[in-house]
Amino acid sequence: MTVQSDLEKVIAYCEAVKGNYAIMAQSTEEQQAKDMFNSMKTDIEKHMEFLNKRLEYLTENNELNKNN
Repeated sequence: MTVQSDLEKVIAYCEAVKGNYAIMAQSTEEQQAKDMFNSMKTDIEKHMEFLNKRLEYLTENNELNKNN
């Protein structure tokens, strides 16, 4: 396992969780719960933004990806 492949797995997992939050927000009629699920979805989007930037950085700066 490399850090890059670990990040890719975490990002994919976060996508699934984000989708579940969206489904739960749509499935409930209670506004407070709906707001909380939407807030959690927004939070995980911020996490994913960081993870994607980190993956991009590692990909660009990985010595194995550079041609000598």
